[in-house]
Amino acid sequence: MNGAQQLHAGIAELGLALPSATEGKLLAYLALLAKWNRTYNLTAVRDQTAMVALHLLDSLAVLPHLGAISSLADVGSGGGLPGIPLALARPELRVSLIESSQKKASFLKQAKIELELANVAIECARVEELKGVSRFEAVISRAFSDLAAFVLLTGHLLAPGGRLLAMKGIHPHEEIARLPAPWHLTQCIPLGVPGLAAERHLIVIERA
Repeated sequence: MNGAQQLHAGIAELGLALPSATEGKLLAYLALLAKWNRTYNLTAVRDQTAMVALHLLDSLAVLPHLGAISSLADVGSGGGLPGIPLALARPELRVSLIESSQKKASFLKQAKIELELANVAIECARVEELKGVSRFEAVISRAFSDLAAFVLLTGHLLAPGGRLLAMKGIHPHEEIARLPAPWHLTQCIPLGVPGLAAERHLIVIERA
């Protein structure tokens, strides 16, 4: 099974329906990521089969749980994950990729140009220092190792009633217990990622 077949089968397994043109752009993004990775070290994953599962399908697995939001910030975006796959799948969604590394931000800007991502903006800044941007209905990240740090550093980006979404592996019981007031867990959603034999969870946090 080649990358295109793996992606198509995985999208179907996730219960999603994406246009073939979108699947093509997802693969074009993966090719761009692999090309720039040789110089910029954007990801430790280099095998294409693993990249489809760990990067594309892992990102798309959260799509059914975003709800009817119109704006999303991807904090610590790195090589654009999960923000770029989500932006490609939901072209009406306004996505901001926030990344403090100049090299990674340069890649994100090139990806925006090459993939014609009109719904994507790139902010090269430390998230806690980011000022003057519109607030978002949801903030997502798979880069933060600790939930307490995630809420403290990114909470100011949320619009009233917004949600923080943390992509995690195993259920982070201890991290959830350390969430500072007024933040609290509202959902812990197990995610099944096609081709990935590992636990994945989406942690949904809101301000009380």
